[in-house]
Amino acid sequence: MLRGVRAALVSAVLVIVAVLAAGPAAHAVQAVSVRPDVPAIDLTEAVELQQTEGDRVQVSTAPGPDGIVRRIEVRARDGGSNWAVLALANTSDEQFDRLIVVPHYQMVGSGLLWPDLGLSRVATITPSAGDRPDRQDSPTADIFRVTLDPGAVITFVIELRTPRLPQIYLWEPEAYKDKVNSFTLYHGMVIGIAGLLALFLTILFVVKGSVMFPAAAALAWAVLIYIGVDFGFWGKVFDMSAGAERVWRACGEAILAATLVVFLFAYLNLSRWHVRYAHVTAGWLVVLATLIGVALWDPAIAAGVARLSLLLVATLGLALVIYLSTHGFDRAVLLIPTWFLLVVWVLAAGMTVTGAVTNDIVGPALLGGLVLIVMLIGFTVMQHAFAGGVTQGIVSDVERRALALTGAGDLIWDWDVGADKVFTSPETEQVLGLKRGTLDGPAANWLEVLHPLDRDRFRAALDSALEQRRGRLMQDFRLRTADGHHLWFTLKARPVVGSDGEVVRLVGTLTDITEFKTAEERLLHDAVHDNLTGLPNRQLFLDRLQAVFAFAKADPTIRPTVMVIDLDRFKQVNDSVGMAVGDSILLTLARRLGRLLKPQDTLARLGGDQFGLILLSEKDSGRIVGFAETMRKAINAPIGFNDREIILTGSIGLALGDGQPQRADEMLKDAELAMYHGKRIGGDRIEIFKPAMRARKTDRLTLESELRRALEREEITILYQPIVRLEDRSVAGFEALARWDHPKMGRLSPSEFISIAEEIGLIVDLGLFAMERTARQLAIWQRAVPTRLPLFASVNVSSRQFLRHDLIHDLRTVMARSGLLRGSLKLELTESLVMENPELATQILQRVKELGAGLALDDFGTGHSSLAYLQRFPFDTIKIDKSFVRTTAKGTRPVILRSIIGLAHDLGMEVVAEGAETDSDAVELYQLGCEYVQGFVFGEAMPAEAARELLARDRLALATR
Repeated sequence: MLRGVRAALVSAVLVIVAVLAAGPAAHAVQAVSVRPDVPAIDLTEAVELQQTEGDRVQVSTAPGPDGIVRRIEVRARDGGSNWAVLALANTSDEQFDRLIVVPHYQMVGSGLLWPDLGLSRVATITPSAGDRPDRQDSPTADIFRVTLDPGAVITFVIELRTPRLPQIYLWEPEAYKDKVNSFTLYHGMVIGIAGLLALFLTILFVVKGSVMFPAAAALAWAVLIYIGVDFGFWGKVFDMSAGAERVWRACGEAILAATLVVFLFAYLNLSRWHVRYAHVTAGWLVVLATLIGVALWDPAIAAGVARLSLLLVATLGLALVIYLSTHGFDRAVLLIPTWFLLVVWVLAAGMTVTGAVTNDIVGPALLGGLVLIVMLIGFTVMQHAFAGGVTQGIVSDVERRALALTGAGDLIWDWDVGADKVFTSPETEQVLGLKRGTLDGPAANWLEVLHPLDRDRFRAALDSALEQRRGRLMQDFRLRTADGHHLWFTLKARPVVGSDGEVVRLVGTLTDITEFKTAEERLLHDAVHDNLTGLPNRQLFLDRLQAVFAFAKADPTIRPTVMVIDLDRFKQVNDSVGMAVGDSILLTLARRLGRLLKPQDTLARLGGDQFGLILLSEKDSGRIVGFAETMRKAINAPIGFNDREIILTGSIGLALGDGQPQRADEMLKDAELAMYHGKRIGGDRIEIFKPAMRARKTDRLTLESELRRALEREEITILYQPIVRLEDRSVAGFEALARWDHPKMGRLSPSEFISIAEEIGLIVDLGLFAMERTARQLAIWQRAVPTRLPLFASVNVSSRQFLRHDLIHDLRTVMARSGLLRGSLKLELTESLVMENPELATQILQRVKELGAGLALDDFGTGHSSLAYLQRFPFDTIKIDKSFVRTTAKGTRPVILRSIIGLAHDLGMEVVAEGAETDSDAVELYQLGCEYVQGFVFGEAMPAEAARELLARDRLALATR
């Protein structure tokens, strides 16, 4: 007995091991009741999907009529691991056959991205009882015929080739055959219509050469290819495997999206509107073309991108069509209904592929709707193909000429020579405001309304046409209007010669060219006059001066004097009050100077703030100088601006005529040299040209060329002036100052070459050089001479360098290379510089601060900064100009000094006083609360090595205290 129990236990264990080795077993499925009178049953929800690790699966069958649940084991024939389990129960008393149908591809629920493009789903079906179902031949679905006995309950184990089973149906064979036949008829009709439409549009393309026709034909062929794949038509024509069908389906969707883009571009003629449309379209088509190659690798990815592209081109295309329609493009208006239907179709297709709509007939219906949309597109294209074709050939050549004349807006002019009667269009008299018939009659009547200066030319032109009997008459003249002013017309006419060889008529057109003549005169005036002041420009000035020299050859008493007037420091005026006020000031000065002249004199604006004068009314040199002095005083007179007055000065250069033949440009250059000489020695002067000034000009040109090479030759030196901390009289930092060690002229200060560098555009390179050299030297000092507080150095920044977009990049590079302590490299900017554009300056200064550089406001108090803006600027140091530091004639310091220091402290800024020259200055400044001082008494600008020695001595002195 014990042996029997032991044997039973061993048998049970072996069964359990076998079950575990075969894979997981499913619970018993619920059988679907099948009745003979039901033609079709959707089994999708009744199927249970399983996945095993091996090639076997164990399944619990549905309970049979006796209620017993059995277990069966099925081994995969194709070696798959995906399974579906289904149970069917025949509750009737008769035997019948059914078809298990699993479609290869269904648009419903296929997915938008990485869609399921269809494959053969079922490898084999194994029943729990009876014979294995027979596979039926079908290119579009896996079909198996099963026989259900009366009262039988059969469990079917389905071996799947894919993890997904989108749909599975149970069909009555005859009902399924009727359904296939009905869809076959529908598919044939749709494919036939699509084929005829594609063929018709291709023929239309051959007949009409417009680019929209091949685009429409390509779209029709793309639709035909797409629906042929979906309906399984191409599988009947070509031998395609399941994998090849997926590739064809993906390529068809990509081609459909591409041809839709091409049609939209061609139909709307988007290259006419903006070249960017062409670039976007070309890029889009390149992406879609690459999808065909992607489809060979992974059809699902290609189809997903194509479907997304179809959605984008439909929605964006509708927006573009509506936009162009509102901008008067009639062709876009005609496309709105069709494109709206396309958008609706795309949205419906999107709902279908995402599973929101699950009806079986929605897929074929959508494809039929796509053919309908292409048909509407074909009708729209045909409208353009045959537009105008009905009236072609009806209009005669004479009528065409008349239509062209009317369209051009020209007026008819006809002179019957024999009857001496002129006829012109009524519009001519309407334009002139004359009564009807005023211009009809003899040609001599036209002389009364012609401008007096045009009458002889008009008469001579008519006589010449009558004498030559050929050619073409083209004449511009002015006709007087009813209110007395004149309008310009151009007459274009040809003679008509009779049988006797004489001219019998002169026929042509009149065109109103008043606007053209006005614009031409305006252009001629603007070409030789200044737009702001209306004065002659440099070109007209030289032309008039040359004409004066020509008159002087015939009349020795004519001795012209050339003056050049240049305003001193006018750039600072523009910086402080703005360009608009600066232009107003120039206009005021031009009117002032113009009132001093006599009719024979010429005042011109040569450029910027520079004026030129040809003086003929005065010949005596003493009176000429006196006149120049009068002009200088006129410039010095205050100019009111709001509640303030602006006082300007000017440098005037004179070139006196000596009676010798000269060139206009040479005399003007001589006057300019005299003016520049006056500027160099202080401005607000009158200088008479002397030949020695030409040598100075040569020196300046040489200086400019040598300055360009100074950086390459390492002639620019950076010196460092100490900045002393008043608390302990220690060196807190340095200000970097540039010097030019000229090989011939020795060491030059910034005042002698900085202005030249700004004029020739070298100031940015000089500024970057000073910044890099100072940062590198400061890093050396910080490592070699450690201090209680971080040692700093400041570098001046010019306007061109500050407003240049590369300043932030240059500063970031310098800070990264040098490894300086944060805030130890300071950039010095003047008030006038930051107030030139406060909004932009605030942004740039904030970015400079974020990079770790310090900011110092130089020459504070000399500009016109607003306290409201000053609070917004992230400066950490204010440098007070020396004019506020030095004592007055009474031995006291300006009262405003204490206010400036208090203001700086309230804003959280430190103060550096410039120009302190004595120890008493330092003491008093310290008592006022000033932190730092800078002046020659505390140290002049010195080389880097001398500065290092000063730091070492300073640190030693502090240590011994």
